[in-house]
Amino acid sequence: MGVPRDPRGAHRSARPPPLFSFIIRRLLGAVGLLLIVSLVTFAIFFLLPRLAGASPDDLATKYVGKAPTAEAVAATKERLGLDDPFPIQYARYVKGIVVGQDYSNGPEVNHCPPPCLGYSFVNNEPVLPTLMDRAPVTLSLAVGAAVLWLIGGVSIGVLSALKRGTVLDRAAMAIALAGVSLPIYFTGLLSLAIFSYWLKIIPSTQYVNFKDDPLEWANHLSLAWITLAFLYAALYARLTRAGMLETLNEDYIRTARAKGLPERTVVVRHALRASLTPILTIFGLDLGLLLGGAVLTESTYSYAGLGTLSISSIEKGDLPMVMGVVLLATVFIVVASLIVDLLYAVVDPRVRLS
Repeated sequence: MGVPRDPRGAHRSARPPPLFSFIIRRLLGAVGLLLIVSLVTFAIFFLLPRLAGASPDDLATKYVGKAPTAEAVAATKERLGLDDPFPIQYARYVKGIVVGQDYSNGPEVNHCPPPCLGYSFVNNEPVLPTLMDRAPVTLSLAVGAAVLWLIGGVSIGVLSALKRGTVLDRAAMAIALAGVSLPIYFTGLLSLAIFSYWLKIIPSTQYVNFKDDPLEWANHLSLAWITLAFLYAALYARLTRAGMLETLNEDYIRTARAKGLPERTVVVRHALRASLTPILTIFGLDLGLLLGGAVLTESTYSYAGLGTLSISSIEKGDLPMVMGVVLLATVFIVVASLIVDLLYAVVDPRVRLS
């Protein structure tokens, strides 16, 4: 006869791992992903041009200015080590992120403290302080709009699913279709013309620091929040409605209702919770992308955020600044994805097994 198995041990082995180990695995994965993305980004800006036929002199010309001379190009090429092999250049870049780096700009030597994402020879300053100066504008715009579109989109989607086929459902889906179809530069300019210049209900868009006046900060951003949220809330309403309609037909929902649970408990704790997984995935990606720079929205409302910085840097040929914006946007996306993974573990503990 074999040794009887302990059912309690089998139960323990099937139990999801602790949340702490899940967080550690996701953090290690996020760090590895950041290293891979930094390598790919650096290769796009420094390796692909070489493979396409660009010489080190061509790359050095981008750092000199509008009227480069042969002496300035040669000095810049030597100063930046553009003749070095690609692995050495990338190792130097990673070292600058960890411990900082010195950049020679003529007779002066400028120190870029860690984390150093490069030095802009167009603005004669490190890249990171400029990014941090623009980041609060983009952060305020993205987070405020994200709160509105998440609450509004999910609420409308749930109501549409519960009132399927009614006038409310059809009206909500018609508005959602309009929100998905209309581009932000159209709705943004239209809202400015109506609410700021004609009705004068909302003041002209001008960013106010949150520390200076929180009320004015929210007041001047409200129109951009509503316009941007209208675009995204429409998509979230459609996704929530589809997920709720599918979940409400499940057997466990009918069982919960048969047991006499309140309708609010059935909808919120059972149906909506099961429908949140795809919503969280898209929300993390959307928020991460917006934190990297809402280019169209910032251009429409003339906000000096990361989006407008990337456009102006491309126009000026400021390669280190463009690469800094790309890397910072990558960090935002990776962090947002990490937060979504952690929320998965809270919403559905079975995710911890993956």
